[in-house]
Amino acid sequence: MNRSPTTAELDLNKLFPFALDEFQLKAIAALNADRSVVVCAPTGSGKTLIGEYAIHRALARNRRVFYTTPLKALSNQKWRDFSEQFGPNMVGLLTGDMSIDRDAPILVMTTEIFRNMLYGTPIGEVGTSLVGVDAVVLDECHYMNDRQRGTVWEESIIYCPREIQLVALSATVANSEQLTDWIGNVHGPTELIYSDFRPVPLEFHFCSPKGLFPLLNDDLTKINPRLKPKGPQKQPGKRPESPSLNFVLSQLRERDMLPAIYFIFSRRGCDQAVEEVGDLTLVNKAEAQQLRRRIEEFLARYPEAGRSGQIEPLSRGIAAHHAGILPTWKGLVEELFQEGLIKVVFATETLAAGINMPARTTVISTLSKRTDRGHRLLNASEFLQMAGRAGRRGMDERGYVATLQTPFEGAKEAAYLATSKPDPLVSQFTPSYGMVLNLLQTHSIEEAKALVERSFGQYLATLYLKPQQQAIADLESELANLQSQMQQVEPAALANYEKLQQRLKVERQLLKTLQQQSASMQAGDMALALHYAVAGTILSLKGKHVPVSTPVPATLVNKIPGPGQSPYLICLGKDNRWYVVGTIDVVGFHAELPRIAAVDRLSGPPPDMAMKLGSVRTGTEVTAVVANTIPIPPPPSDPPEVLAQAESVKALEAQVAAHPIHRWGNPGTLLKRYRRIVSLQEEIGDRQAKLDRQTQRHWEEFLDLIQILQGFGCLEGLVPTRMGQAAAAIRGDNELWLGLALMSREFDDLDPHHLAAACAALVTETPRPDARTNYDPAPQVEEAMGKLRSLRRQLFQMQRRHNVALPVWLEDDLIGLVQEWALGVEWVHLCENTTLDEGDVVRMLRRTLDFLSQIPHVPYLSDSLKQNASRAIQLMDRFPVNEIVG
Repeated sequence: MNRSPTTAELDLNKLFPFALDEFQLKAIAALNADRSVVVCAPTGSGKTLIGEYAIHRALARNRRVFYTTPLKALSNQKWRDFSEQFGPNMVGLLTGDMSIDRDAPILVMTTEIFRNMLYGTPIGEVGTSLVGVDAVVLDECHYMNDRQRGTVWEESIIYCPREIQLVALSATVANSEQLTDWIGNVHGPTELIYSDFRPVPLEFHFCSPKGLFPLLNDDLTKINPRLKPKGPQKQPGKRPESPSLNFVLSQLRERDMLPAIYFIFSRRGCDQAVEEVGDLTLVNKAEAQQLRRRIEEFLARYPEAGRSGQIEPLSRGIAAHHAGILPTWKGLVEELFQEGLIKVVFATETLAAGINMPARTTVISTLSKRTDRGHRLLNASEFLQMAGRAGRRGMDERGYVATLQTPFEGAKEAAYLATSKPDPLVSQFTPSYGMVLNLLQTHSIEEAKALVERSFGQYLATLYLKPQQQAIADLESELANLQSQMQQVEPAALANYEKLQQRLKVERQLLKTLQQQSASMQAGDMALALHYAVAGTILSLKGKHVPVSTPVPATLVNKIPGPGQSPYLICLGKDNRWYVVGTIDVVGFHAELPRIAAVDRLSGPPPDMAMKLGSVRTGTEVTAVVANTIPIPPPPSDPPEVLAQAESVKALEAQVAAHPIHRWGNPGTLLKRYRRIVSLQEEIGDRQAKLDRQTQRHWEEFLDLIQILQGFGCLEGLVPTRMGQAAAAIRGDNELWLGLALMSREFDDLDPHHLAAACAALVTETPRPDARTNYDPAPQVEEAMGKLRSLRRQLFQMQRRHNVALPVWLEDDLIGLVQEWALGVEWVHLCENTTLDEGDVVRMLRRTLDFLSQIPHVPYLSDSLKQNASRAIQLMDRFPVNEIVG
């Protein structure tokens, strides 16, 4: 970077006539050392001062600074602050629908505008819009976590030229080191400046119907023991009561804890709170007079801006602040609150997103909220962002955060959030049609891939996937080792041996099956034969109840009933012993041998022999004579099929024993290695495929968008066509859809007020079910939209095929409002004919204006369409829709 010596001459004492904190001095030193900085510090700690120093530093060298914010309202506020601080001729403003002195040395803008500037030039180069820019301040950089818009911050950092210093100002996050390291990788040398010090410390309280109590213990690490439930709990099913609104305010007032921002997570809840306080007055007479005068002056300037039901409470120091309120009225509320004239503002959490409205106290009315993904507890960062609004630097010794008992959450949940660490930043990087088209206009596909792979998401994936990568590396190392050990083994011989082994296994199993079948048949035949057997029949005994190692020849002497259907057999063995056995102990029935007739003369076993299975007694001399006549039966022979199968098994065993694999070592060991090699190859392939899917996710999305763009004629190969160049010039939720609609020529002949309504249909989100208006769009508008429905359906189908979830708006329920506004209907009448809040009407009209303002700059559109768009802007850009920044 080309740095001027005047940097060293900047006198910090003159620039900042107060003591600087250590982290501020570190950040200034890093900037002076030509390093970018990531400043992570609590809300209200003075991060903005570092951005201001970057401005002073740039001005000292006759260079420029871009100051970006996530919100137009915050950009407007910074523009006013810097105009007062540096002089109005030094500060410009760009917010999409507002352009004031875009060549000023200090240019305040929304981050989207900065990202769009970078799209217009090859990435990494200093385009015409960035000439002379010394630094870019990314205020509220933790907005990278925003699910819908977070990708803008990543793209801005990736695409910003390395010559330009980045000053990223963020609330404290858990992974600030990772954020800094990533910026250092993709942009240039970057230093983390971290501080958890709050100049105005926070004190947490908990309010229940019994009063307001300290939430934490003396060490500020756990719940206050006094708030833990004691004694028997209330009966099941009965939920705790919440303190009333007036009770909470009375507690704050008694303790001198006003002014307060009272967070309520619904617009209706904020408005109802203003009504619920009734005639409560929170200001003294002098403040009340001052408020009435300011309100009268405001209404004299903007008679249509007075909000019904809010004027009178405002004069008593009470106001609501949410997206449904007219922006002009919200601006008045912010101004009066900053001056200390408003004592309580009931606000939705959007107020915590950076608007400068410091309070002594923040009240968080509930610790859970309803989202598009269901009802859930606040996360730590959401809680800390709201809590961080408490405590005014230079005015309060400490800030107060009050959480409330609700039927669903109590002190336990409040203490958990109050002692939680901030959440980490995650990547919301998502390729869009505009990104694809703009990159391909100035970059090769390889360069585009390299850029996509520089995202914070890719960086985090690389970190989190390191264990998986290490596991693959370990498996590959084991595979290489095994393959070296098997290098001399012929693969064909090994494969042949394995087949022989498998065949031998099958043949052995078949032999076993045949033997079992034969034995089963013999057992069945045996049972039947024994049923009809007579005394003197020759048997072979061996089994559980016969204590012999080899079958003993025996003759059946008698049968007596057993406990089941099988009888007990009383036999005399050739060993001159009596046996009491069961049929399961008979392993041979020799009907071919003549029966022993002499058993008919035997009197039976000894009288003292128990007639139970397993009983054995030695015979007498008389029985010995009979026993000697018992012949020895021939050995049993297997059936022919069993004998044939046994021969087949022997032949295979001989082949295996003589196989040439034995020359390379133990076959079992070699096979084990071979099978492990196959298993390792499969596991490595599976793990690598999963890893590739995770690491290539963004690039796969990018390629999917390319295919869709090619399908709609926006790309010829990888080169943007006229259609593609038109879509690339548009900024919106779905640039392809907006480009297709404009290039369809269906809007070319619409009158300005009809064109405004048709454009509103393309940029208006699906309304809530209860949203309605009494105004219908003209037939010309409905006809133009009707001709687009087939094209819209095709785009939906193509996106679904590629798992792309970008909105394709074509909403006609409310666009009659836009048409009537363009025709000149008065604001009051417009609002009387819709259920939408004023803020929602303004937002819809401003989104339409923003889209209309892009049309004259889109190439290849007809002159009539561009002229009608410009005329529509003139018709619509009036109070209260036009942005008031002065």
